[in-house]
Parts: sequence; structure tokens; C-alpha cells
Amino acid sequence: MRLALAAAIAVTAALTAPVADAAPAASQDSVPVPGTPGLGDPLFPLDGNGGYTVNRYHLDFDWQAPRTPFEAKATIKATATTELSRFNLDFAGNTLHEVTVDGTPAEAVREGDELVVTPWLPLPRKSTFTVTVTYTADPTQIRHRDDAIEDYGWIPTPTGTVLYPQPNGAKMIFPANDHPSQRAPVTFRVTAPAGLTAVANGRLVSREPLGDGRERWTYDSEQPVSTQLVQMAVGKLTTVDRPTTNGVPLRDFVPDELVDRTDEYLDLTPQHLRWLEQRLGAYPFKRYGVLVGDTDLGVALETQTLSLVPKADLLGTRVDAERTLVHELVHQWFGDSVALRTWSDLWLSEGHARFYERLYSEEHGGDSFEAAMKTAYTNHNVWRRDFGAPAEPTEPNLFKRMRYDGSALVLYALREKVGDETFRKIDRAWVTQYRGKTASTQDFVDLASAVSGQDLGSFLRPWLYGPTTPPMPNHPDWVATPVA
Repeated sequence: MRLALAAAIAVTAALTAPVADAAPAASQDSVPVPGTPGLGDPLFPLDGNGGYTVNRYHLDFDWQAPRTPFEAKATIKATATTELSRFNLDFAGNTLHEVTVDGTPAEAVREGDELVVTPWLPLPRKSTFTVTVTYTADPTQIRHRDDAIEDYGWIPTPTGTVLYPQPNGAKMIFPANDHPSQRAPVTFRVTAPAGLTAVANGRLVSREPLGDGRERWTYDSEQPVSTQLVQMAVGKLTTVDRPTTNGVPLRDFVPDELVDRTDEYLDLTPQHLRWLEQRLGAYPFKRYGVLVGDTDLGVALETQTLSLVPKADLLGTRVDAERTLVHELVHQWFGDSVALRTWSDLWLSEGHARFYERLYSEEHGGDSFEAAMKTAYTNHNVWRRDFGAPAEPTEPNLFKRMRYDGSALVLYALREKVGDETFRKIDRAWVTQYRGKTASTQDFVDLASAVSGQDLGSFLRPWLYGPTTPPMPNHPDWVATPVA
């Protein structure tokens, strides 16, 4: 059915595309075809796009004031992976003005969250091309999920905005190839009123006064980033430098009135980084920091090199604050550096973040890790029924409890099976071998088997996909609540 639909679309495009007098003839062995409108992810089949890869995003935001629309431009440099008659971008809301391909106006049609772009001439396979989209950005765009994510997209603050693009909210912010497996470097050029601070992933390249009461801030992500991990914020923010730790510069961005109230806990990041590097090896990026969100967000987010942490998470107890801070820092290895192949692989990211968060907390005044895992084991069958097995989520239940404590329990079972020393070798090999790459659940099973010297597929598959929870190694007394 997909092939038939693609063929029909190709015929329609050929019949309706504009004709150029001097258009070159297609090669005999290559016929231009439309890029697919999605990558076929099991949970979000229309997220991402086929037919090209993005080489870099250049984002220009002329930010004005909280909840106020502003002019924006996205310049996308890409490479065609097939000869393209047209291609899609993920783009939701906002007011579209113009789309050009290599400087020439292109036909652009909006179909739900898809922006279908037909260039004047087909794009040859392996050719590089530049798409420019001008639009009016709407920073009031927010969508809601009934799981841990809750609200996502543009998140307003009293003096500005922060971004919460997970899982697929980047398309509300800029036109993108919006899937976690599709990564590219990002350049941000944010113009804002003087007196406000603009921040984004990566390195501050320049800060230029424009002479009209505005400033332009330019940031470079330095390394490729998944669209769900993009961060850009504007507001009355104080920059707080922490001690460079193991060669990693640490810098936080905190709302002015919260600096004194959050400093004690944020100053623990060097300790967290050293603790994790002892277990996982070198931090995978060039810098790190925390962006404190002056918002009512219910959950933090591991935006790459600049984790977003809601203020409430830093205004309670030290144990609770450290759990959040360590969790988001772990994600820089799991989920950020080693990216998800599909959304069904989310257990690898959230499970590891929860595993090390609880392990650290136990060593620093928090609850017993084993007791937490025993509780998770008791509930595991119920979670399987309600939320899907760890590696078999459904879209509405993607960020439910199973992907957190339920997935950490899988890793706990693996550690009980192979022993702590081998488990550490597996995790260190994982973040080393797949650093800067995407990887899947099967990749993890294969690597764990290779490192341990035993076939772990028959052990891990029931934990990851089975309808009921397997016995916990070394804990025959643990009982999972049976369900019908």
C-alpha cells in the first residue's frame, strides 16, 4: 500500500509540478520521487522525513516579548539521499511567509503538521541544497500530553520563554526533520531587547549590540543535536560560572531572583560530574550547564549541554534536587550522545537516567536503591498491562512510569544477572562505542552479550517485551503482582 501510494504521489507531482523551459532531462536510471512524509516510527510514523538528511540548521529569531509573535527564519542545509521531486518538513502552527530552495521560490503546501515543499527543479541524488523558510513564530504554542511530559513546545516565563521540545514539539518552534534519530548542528541567532539574556545549546559565539536597544546573541551547538533536545531561552537571566571540572566548563543560567535560592544545589554539579565520569567515562560534550526554568513545568528535560530544570525542583530538599540534577546529567550520555533509533528505545535513555539517579541518591542520603527496585518489581506486571512492556510503549503511554522505574528495573535485573563489574563494562562500552551515534534496543542486547561473553538475548527479551515480569535473579522472594 505504501509503494502504491508513493507511486500515485509521484505521478501526481509529475503532472502538477511547474515546468521550466530549460529543465534538464532526468537520467535514464533515475526518476525523481517524493521524499516520504515520515520515517515510519512505530509510535510517531509521520515524524521525521525521508529523502534527505539535514547537515545544519541556522535559526534566526527576532524575539520581542513574552507571548508575543515575532519574525523568524530557518535556513536548512541538507543533502538529498534520492532524486527528489519534493520533500517534507515537520512544521506545526506559526504563520508561513515564504519557502525557497537554493534561493528560488518553491511551492509550499501545509498538510497538518507537514510542510510539503516542491522545488522548481528536482534535486539530484547526493546533491546539497539549502531551504529557507520565513515565518512568524508563535511563542504561545503549547501542546499537552497525559503522561510525565504534560505541556511541551514554547513554555512562557514571566520575562521570556524556554523550550520544551520533547517528544516532537520542535516542529512548533522551527521547520525540522523532527525525529530523535535525525541529528544536525544548530546555529542560533537570537535578537532580543537589551537587558535580557539569550541562551542556547553549545557555545556563545558572539554578542552584538545593534544600536536600537536590541542585541544579537549567536550560539553554536558545536555537535549534532536531536531536535527534541534543542534549547533556546530568553529572559532576565544571570550567568553563573562553576569550576571547570575534568576539563568541562560549567555554566548555569538562572532567573535573577532565584540565584541565591538555587546556588547551593547547582554548585553540586562538579561533584555529580566526577561521580558519573568514574562510572561512564569522559563526559561526551564540550560544556555543560543548567537552565533554571521560571515555570510550572512538571518535569525537567535533558536538552543537550544545557538541561532545563524547573525552579520547583531546586527549591525543595537536597535529596530531591540532586536526583533531578543527576538524572538530567546522566542523559547527556544516554539519550543525548547515544541517541534513540526509535521512540520504542526510550527505555534505554530513561532507564539509565533513573538507574544512576537512584544509585547516586542511595549513596548520598536518599532511599534504598534495592527497596525502590523491589517496589518497582511488585508493580511491574500492572505497568506492563497499563503502559506496555519497557521496549513496547504505546504513544499515549510513552512517558509513563514503566519507562522510568520500570526500565531501571530491567537494568537492575541485568546487573544481578552478570554482576556489577560486568554491568559497568557493558554501560561504559555502550556510551563509548555509540558516542555521537544512534542505537537501538537490539544494539544494546548484542553489545551486552558480546561484553559479558554470554548470549543475553534469551534473558533480556522477556524483560523488555514479555507480557509478564520474569523472576528477578538473586531475589527469589520478590513477587510481581499478578494481573488478569
